[in-house]
Amino acid sequence: MGTTSEQPGGAVRIGTGKPSPRFAPHMATVSLSRRFDAAPETLRERITDVESFMYGADFDAVDRTGTTLTLENSVGLATIELEVELVDDPDAVLAYEHRDGIFEEMTTRYELTPRGDHTELTATTDFEVDVALVGLILDATVIKRQRRRELAAQFDYLAETI
Repeated sequence: MGTTSEQPGGAVRIGTGKPSPRFAPHMATVSLSRRFDAAPETLRERITDVESFMYGADFDAVDRTGTTLTLENSVGLATIELEVELVDDPDAVLAYEHRDGIFEEMTTRYELTPRGDHTELTATTDFEVDVALVGLILDATVIKRQRRRELAAQFDYLAETI
């Protein structure tokens, strides 16, 4: 069962206090691609500066300890805190999986594809929300919209720094 706690200013912090299971039956997907007039190595360098790249998503707080990231973000009146683990994925420049927060399961992958004189970056997040915890405050539609904003902000960050 999840936990909520009221924060200063009336915000609500949401967390489950439990690790996510490995497989979820009803996943939602958010995917965004953008063309960059830069070499894959240049983008790889910016993306693998993980803390700066995560702040590029306009998260309120990013804390890294080893391969674990704690991300905090305000969504409406709720403050959502997620713990994710960086994982090795040979096809991705960066990949991470949900460990604690509002999701039953969540994975995000960033893939670079050279395309002649430019590079395409595709970010894909697959997730399933913990309906018992989140259903009254957020639903998958709201989370998809928020995640698209975060990914677009990261892409904007990259465009500004290359």
